[in-house]
Amino acid sequence: MARIAGVSAMTVSRALRNPDKVSAKTLDKIREVVDRLGYVPDPAASALAAGKTNVIGVIVPSVTNNVFSDVMRGIYERSEGLKWQIQLGNSRYSPLEEERLVRTFLSQKPAGLIVSGLDQSETTAALLTAADCRIVQIMECGPSPYDLMIGFSHSDASGAATRHLLEAGYRRPGYIAARLDPRSQRRLQGFRDAARQAGVLDPARIVTTPRPSTVTLGCELLADLLSRAPDTDSILCNNDDLALGAMFECRRRGLNIPQDIGICGFNDLEMMAAASPSITSVRTYRLEMGRQSMQMMLDALAGSEPDRPVIDLGFEVIARESTRRSVG
Repeated sequence: MARIAGVSAMTVSRALRNPDKVSAKTLDKIREVVDRLGYVPDPAASALAAGKTNVIGVIVPSVTNNVFSDVMRGIYERSEGLKWQIQLGNSRYSPLEEERLVRTFLSQKPAGLIVSGLDQSETTAALLTAADCRIVQIMECGPSPYDLMIGFSHSDASGAATRHLLEAGYRRPGYIAARLDPRSQRRLQGFRDAARQAGVLDPARIVTTPRPSTVTLGCELLADLLSRAPDTDSILCNNDDLALGAMFECRRRGLNIPQDIGICGFNDLEMMAAASPSITSVRTYRLEMGRQSMQMMLDALAGSEPDRPVIDLGFEVIARESTRRSVG
């Protein structure tokens, strides 16, 4: 290939590994030869020679959930046009599958890994602690990152949403949740803590299920809650799918939103503002999380250590019609 392109083998190698270090004219010439010969680089050989591939592995628990789709969009946006290749792994909320994916990625000598959350299994935590690559944890903040971390406090966000309901005049708040992954459990704890501090915690008003979240499930969970505690006057939902389902169930029952019952979701997906009535929700900065997590990784790979290894993006309770209760 080098002979055909009229350059040295070292120049070809540099063009394939670090194209930004080769002149545009030489790079075009080498790429033309690569295309003509149908050459495909061997990543295993490159990793053996360099000690690392140009792969950045990303492990998320779902590829269909809009929350993680937004995060992935941010990651891909920030990495577009760069030499790094993003490889996606879906753990499907399974600790064992997450462990398998981490082992697979590490065996391929990645430049870095982006992983979700704080609750890896003991084995996975040991693998990540000993990993010979940069690691960014996303979706949460905690005191002991493996390397770098960006996210927010789910319990604090849920607590803030609970206090919003109380400040809006509701006194008998309930809570519905699905999936019950660790982040969901922290949201539930935030609700419990805030409701207990206000003296309004009632275990009968908490309805949860390990089933995956859907709008239909939101209808079912609210129906279950109201059968247990019919005087419930507000509901904090673990996510926006459940909140939308709760709204539909209220309409079926002829309940006025927000006078008879207030509704608050979590994540603030687009449908919350479009619903009628519009639904209050906790806004989380998912796209920005994806972008910044990738930037943290890029900076680390370039040898530029961040000033803060843990970045808290925070959250915001976006109040809408579903909790604007008039008094009197």
